[in-house]
Amino acid sequence: MELDHRFNDSSMELLHLSSTLDPKNSNEPFRSGDVCQLVEKFYPEDFNETEKNLLKMQLQRYEANVIQREDYKQLISISELYQSSIKTRRATNFYLIYRVVSLILTLPVSIAVSTATTERSFSAMNLVKTRLQNKKEDEFLNESLILYFEREFVEKITLETIVQDFKNVKDRRIPL
Repeated sequence: MELDHRFNDSSMELLHLSSTLDPKNSNEPFRSGDVCQLVEKFYPEDFNETEKNLLKMQLQRYEANVIQREDYKQLISISELYQSSIKTRRATNFYLIYRVVSLILTLPVSIAVSTATTERSFSAMNLVKTRLQNKKEDEFLNESLILYFEREFVEKITLETIVQDFKNVKDRRIPL
């Protein structure tokens, strides 16, 4: 229930499909179709059609040659699977599966980056929205926050370019 509140349906599906390659699930039947669906739905830009077909064949060989091995059943996480693939040189034989595992391992990083970005946004909002600016409208607050976030870009803008852009927007009765 807690996961349902924290993640949307798409994220939950991504986590479910990714769990197929988790060695903790070695007692359950291997679901190669889930790995194919994971690649098809969440990583379409990372695999071309030929690689998707080769992945299906690699998954069949992987199920027969790797999952039944005792050293595989000793692994307790996807990161250990990743490291073991390199040590045993399975990463070269099953390079497409290795790529899928690499992509799965980047998931927590992207979630952490997203969370950190959100936290920074709220911190910046507290800096920009002071008591004096508290009564300003949301549109102005949004524009102020954009200027705060893009401060490296904003620092490059000169007063002359602002005046020139302002002149170009509309003709004035009194010249600037």
